Amino acid sequence: MVHRNRLEAYLNELLAPAEYPDYAPNGLQVEGREEVATVVTGVTASAALIEAARDLGADAVIVHHGSFWKGEDPRVVGMKARRLQLLIESGINLFAYHLPLDVHPQLGNNAGLGRLLGLETDARHAAKGVPGLLWSGVLAEAEAPEAFSARLEQALGRRPVHVDGGPAALRRVAWCSGGADGLIEQAAGLGVDAFISGELSEPTTHVARERGLHYFAAGHHASERSGVQALGAHLAEVLGLDHHYIEVDNPA
Repeated sequence: MVHRNRLEAYLNELLAPAEYPDYAPNGLQVEGREEVATVVTGVTASAALIEAARDLGADAVIVHHGSFWKGEDPRVVGMKARRLQLLIESGINLFAYHLPLDVHPQLGNNAGLGRLLGLETDARHAAKGVPGLLWSGVLAEAEAPEAFSARLEQALGRRPVHVDGGPAALRRVAWCSGGADGLIEQAAGLGVDAFISGELSEPTTHVARERGLHYFAAGHHASERSGVQALGAHLAEVLGLDHHYIEVDNPA
C-alpha cells in the first residue's frame, strides 16, 4: 500500500509529463482515497472500466485516455458526469497519461508495439513537436506484407487494414500507436517499407500508394494496450501494488 501522493510523485518522475506538449492534463485527474493498494489499468476511462474497477475494489485507475481534453465542452454533464460520479462515489483515484505513455522508451505504447512485432528499434524521431513520438526499426528478416499483416493480427488480436503500396518484401518499418496516420509522410521520408498506426483516414491510402510504402491500420485501441499493461506491471514490481489490467473491447 502506498499513499496517493507518493504514487503520483513516482508516476510523474517516471513518465515526465512536463516534457511533452499534450492535449490533456497528465497525472492525477480525479482525487480519491489517500491509500492505494489495488490499481486497475485500462486504455480509456470509460464507465465500463470504472465500474469494473469499482467491483474489483480498486483504489486507483490508470489509463491512457483520461476524462479531460483541451477544447472540449467544460461542463460536467451527461456521460462525463456519470463517469466522474462513479469515481467519486467509489473513492477511486484516476490517473491519466497520454503522450508520456506513447513515448516512454521502455514502458510506452510504441515500445510495447515494437516488442510485440519483433522489431529492433533503430531510432525514435520527434514528430508534431513531441520528442520520440515516431519510431523506426527493422525486422530480423525481410517479410512478405501478407505475412507481416498476419503477424500484426496475431500480436494484437485484430486484423489490420492493409494498404498495399510498397515493395514485395518489407524489412524497415516505422510506427506510432493510436491515431497517428497523419505521420505517414514523415514516415515515408525515413525510407521505410511500411508504416503502422492505429487508424485509417481517406488521404492515408493515397499517400501510401504514391510514396511507395505499405500502411497498416492496426486499431487505435489495440495498438495502445501495451503501455498501461507494462506500467501496471512495473508498479506492482516496484511499489508492491496489486495490479489488474481490464480489457474493455473496442473495435476502433
